[in-house]
Amino acid sequence: MALDPGDRARPARRAVNPADVSRDEILVGYDGSADSTVALNWALDEAGRSGRPVRLAYVFEWLTVVGWIGPGVAPGIWPDETARRKVEELVRKAAADAGAERPGLTVTGEVFDGPPALVLQERSADAGLLVLGSRGHGGFGGLLVGSTAVSVTAHAHCPVVVVRQGQVANSGPVVVGVDGSESSLRALGFAVERAAQRDVPLRLLRAWAPPSERWVDPGSGPEETEATERAAAEESLAPWRKTFPDVPVEIQSSPGNAAALLVEASRAAQLVVVGSRGRGGLRGMLLGSVSQQLIHHASCPVAVVRER
Repeated sequence: MALDPGDRARPARRAVNPADVSRDEILVGYDGSADSTVALNWALDEAGRSGRPVRLAYVFEWLTVVGWIGPGVAPGIWPDETARRKVEELVRKAAADAGAERPGLTVTGEVFDGPPALVLQERSADAGLLVLGSRGHGGFGGLLVGSTAVSVTAHAHCPVVVVRQGQVANSGPVVVGVDGSESSLRALGFAVERAAQRDVPLRLLRAWAPPSERWVDPGSGPEETEATERAAAEESLAPWRKTFPDVPVEIQSSPGNAAALLVEASRAAQLVVVGSRGRGGLRGMLLGSVSQQLIHHASCPVAVVRER
């Protein structure tokens, strides 16, 4: 997870050095569902650019004392060794097929026991990136994003990418929402690195609230506010322009709701990156409203970058 290029010179904070993170594995929540397959394909593409190993994680959940639910296996009494062997074979085959299709990548798979959200949160502590489908087996059709994806995004120890079915891959820019908070600055570092890997432009979006109609300071009209916000965005970008000088950057400073603007920007983007909470987030909330709305409504994959 990236914070600041200046961190490269401070050994005590090496955990946020992009060069270090690039060696960590990409963990994929996989259960054989269509959503998890979409997530796996996204992770393989990411690994192809970064050279990271990929690990599929299938998590058994003991739903009741009577039985459990798994793909392609009839409900039965837990533990069921036959069912477990079938799941292990499912994961082994998925990893083998992925490795055969991408011969330059290291792809492995592992089966874990426990509640999926909790297990994936714990495993994320050892990963550089966690990739999830929006809903796995057991998801309700009316929900855009399942409870596991929402919970893991809020509590994971590494950046999380949520990929939904139907999101069309394109060659558009990487979009990042920045509001000056530390969380958004971590997101900016992550986004710049992805734009450089993909050889695409970075689009930085900074939203601001228009002044009240009741009273407007003559020195802080829309033009002045837009200029101030753009200057703040440039200040945030300055160290990253030095680190990645070849990445074209577009700054969009606009009045309006940040979530709505980012959802709209996602229509032409290949990835939208946000921090877990911005300046408006309540201290007790682990996932802000902008992050929540994006993982539910964005037209492209969404990366939520959290502090380790």
